[in-house]
Formats: sequence, C-alpha cells, structure tokens
Amino acid sequence: MPFSTNEEIDEASASSSLLAPTPSVDVVTRTFKSNVTKPLAWRITQLRKAWWMFEDNKERIVEALKKDLNKHRQEALPVDVAGIQAAILEALKHIKAWNADERPARTNPLNLLGGARIRREPKGVALIISAWNYPFMELFEPLTAALAAGCTVILKPSELAPASQDLIAKIVPKYLDQDAVRVVTAGPAEMNHILGKKFDHIFFTGSTVVGKIIAARAAPNLTTTTLELGGRGPAIVTANANVDLAAKRIANIKFLNSGQVCVGVNHVFVDPKVKAPFLKALAKYFNQYLGGSSATNPGYVTNIVNDRHYNRLEGLLEKSSGNIIYGGDRDPATRYFSPTVVDNVTTDDSLLSEELFGPILPILDGTLDEAIAYTAAHDHPLSLYGFTDSRAEQRDILDRTNSGGVTFNDGILHMAMKDAPFGGVGGSGTGAYHGIYGFREFTHLRTVASIPGWMDGLLSFRYPPYTNEKAIAQIKATGAGGAVSFDREGRSTTSVLGRIFGQWKLLVLLAVILKWRGWTVEDVRSLFA
Repeated sequence: MPFSTNEEIDEASASSSLLAPTPSVDVVTRTFKSNVTKPLAWRITQLRKAWWMFEDNKERIVEALKKDLNKHRQEALPVDVAGIQAAILEALKHIKAWNADERPARTNPLNLLGGARIRREPKGVALIISAWNYPFMELFEPLTAALAAGCTVILKPSELAPASQDLIAKIVPKYLDQDAVRVVTAGPAEMNHILGKKFDHIFFTGSTVVGKIIAARAAPNLTTTTLELGGRGPAIVTANANVDLAAKRIANIKFLNSGQVCVGVNHVFVDPKVKAPFLKALAKYFNQYLGGSSATNPGYVTNIVNDRHYNRLEGLLEKSSGNIIYGGDRDPATRYFSPTVVDNVTTDDSLLSEELFGPILPILDGTLDEAIAYTAAHDHPLSLYGFTDSRAEQRDILDRTNSGGVTFNDGILHMAMKDAPFGGVGGSGTGAYHGIYGFREFTHLRTVASIPGWMDGLLSFRYPPYTNEKAIAQIKATGAGGAVSFDREGRSTTSVLGRIFGQWKLLVLLAVILKWRGWTVEDVRSLFA
C-alpha cells in the first residue's frame, strides 16, 4: 500500500541493506531459487507498488535532485518520475504478452510434429548499477524490465548523487519485496567486493572506462551484461540544414542537465557555408535559455556534479587551442559552469580527446564528407545527430557511419521513441532497453520440445547401425539435401513459378502425412494449443 508521510518512509531505512552487499546478494539469490518471482501475479504486484513509490515521493525526488545537481523540477519530473511511471505502465500493459510462449516457424516437420515452443525464463539475480546524472531513471527503468522478467535485483545507485542515493535506500524497502529487491550503497572499494559475487545479469550505466571493468569482472562467471555507455556524439550541420532550427535544438540539448547527458552533443561539425548564421543563432538561443542566469544567480542551470568533474572540464577548456566565443562563466565554489561555445577547434584539440559530458560545445569547420570521415574513424558514439533537409545526405550519414541511435534535425528524441530499442554499439555499449527490449535483456529464451513416441518411425535413420541410406535420409531431414536455387556465382536460378510450385509440393506432402495419420482438422489445431 502507498505511504503518505515522510516519517513512515524514513523508518524503513533501518531495515535497508546499506553497506551490506554480501547478505543482500545472498538473500535475493535464495529468493530467486525459491521461484517466488516466477508467477506473473508477483511481478504485477511489484510493478504496481513501484508506480506508487514514485507517485508518493515525487516531491522528495525533485528535492534530492535539486540538492545533488541544482536540477530544475521541469527537468526532474518528466525524466526521473513520469518517465519511469510510463515505463511501469507499459510493462503492466504488455507483461502477459511479453511472457507468453512463442511457437517457432513451422518450416520444419520436427518443429510442427515435435511441439516446439520457446519459453521465456528470468535470467536470475541481476545487478543494476546507475550513473549520477539521472540517478532515478537509470536505476528504475532497468528495474522495471527486470521485475517484468521475474528477476531478483541488487540496486546500486551512484554515490556521486548522495541525496538521491539516500532517498532510494529509504523508499525502496518500504514499497518493494525486500527479499527480492535490495539497495546497496558503495564506493569503489565496496563495488569491487560486490562484483566478486555471482550474478546472472549485470546492467550498468556509466563511462566506457568503468564499463570495460564491469565486463571484465563479469567474464569469469560468464555473466551477461547490458552496458549503457556514452561516446563523443557528434552533431553534423550541413549546408542544407534549417540553420536556425539546428542552433535552437543543439543549444537546448547542450543546456539540458548542463550537458551531463549520455546522449548529448559532444561537438558540432558545421559546413563553412552556414557557419556564421549558425553561431549567431546559437548565441541567441543560449541567451534565451539562460534567462539572465549567472555564476551569482544560477537560476535553473544544473551544476557540475562534483569538484573532480568541474576541474576536468576546466582543464580541457584551458588546454584548448580554440576560441571561446560564447559563455565561459564559471564558479568553482558552486560548480556553476555556463554553456560555453568554443570556435576554431581542430580534431586534435583537447576538447575532442575524450567525452566532454558537460556544457562545453566545440565547433569544427567541416563538410559532410569530412564530418562522416572523422566520425567513422573513431569509436561508435551512443548518439549521432544530422541536421539536413536533404534525404540523400541523411542516407549518406546512415550508410557511412554507425552509432547506437540517430536523430535527424533534432536531438535525444530517438531515445524517447516508445517500443524502440535504446542502446549503444561497440565503444558506446552493448544491449538495449526500453519496453520489450529491456525485458529481453533480463530474459533467457528456453527452447522446449516434446517428441511423441510414434515419431520414432520417422526418425529411425538416426539409430545405428549406420548405413548410406540412413545417412542420405538424415541429410535430407536437415533441409540441406537436394538442389539449390542459386549457382556458384550467387545468381538466382529459380523462377517465380518454380518457387510457387515448391511451396505446393510441401503442402501436398503435409496433406499426405496427415491423411496417413488419420488426423482431423481438430487434431492439427491441438498441436498449437
């Protein structure tokens, strides 16, 4: 049931698993082995309670994000509250369909007569590790998928967002089954210990450097991983772009969370033909978004998360050979860092040496070909943004680059698409989530067959003694025997009429088998029941 007072929720912290990783892992492991999480009724109840957890505590979540990042409620509520609730509702709507057995294609007689089906099983005990920039969304969207799949879970919020971490540790035990979902708080030393435990799946959101460590620690146990990393996501503004709109949207992306977004714009390649109006429009929109904010009056500009990241950004900016043409205001005491546009940046500049993950926006002169060549020569980014009204240029970008996702003429919105996967590739991660795609990350596909005794006559060729006749029959049964419809040069040798005739032969063969068995239409239907 929902809880209405902060005092009631705070009392739950006494029973939470703070700094107790080993007992917590042992508890959720025992719970999974008890099979209590497999019934859909249990999963549905947990998802409903999770929805109420966010409904009852939305203001506390906004307050925690304000303390950690000076994040405005207009940025906090849609992502770290409503976005999670929407994911929960989607899971509740589709959970029965997601978990239903699947019948494989009946192209093989063994599939048809052997009752083949694909059963969806929870992988087991999951570890979910979130980053600090969206400490609720990056923890609870994967949790939603894990609960829908029937996994038990260890939640590890980021210690770099302490107010959010503390709130998560207080509210989760009050709403969710503590035998199945535990929160652990930990720094690097404790995390090293946690990663020594055996998990069945690890879902990590964070940097590529740490992602590689997670993958290495998962390998000895052959633990599967979902790694949501990042990368130096480019925006490419061509001569065929709506320049004002491109500037408006790129400035908005860079302003959001002070650029501390895994799908943000890291740098911009802009065609020299449209560079001047683009930079002018960029300054116009940054002024509009800032609304008079400054180091002494930060308004709703999100802070840099901590001193280490602030100093890293400042160091990269000071080493740059580019020219600051907008912004640059900052205050180390409050970690205020205004949007900062740096022009005349080259590809060997300090600002392109690593993912910025901040409000600095490097501008590089570059044609479409130059932008594509640079992007294709480096690790695949999590996101790529092309600003052009030319369909040919859009196809060129898609054909010659690779990335986790792409949005044309805007940013980030590919991540918001419902019923579509979000994830990285190569250096930007592995796996994907959102909706059914997250559910699949925590699910094992288990093929089940039930071979009736009467089929022994049809499969007798597999038994010794071996003969040439049995070998020929067995080869034919694989589907590899007989003529093929292409020649040695890869050219098709079958006409349309030939393909139709081949399909009719299969239907006739099936009809003969059914008549021989004496089956009725109802008998056939029972195979699919």
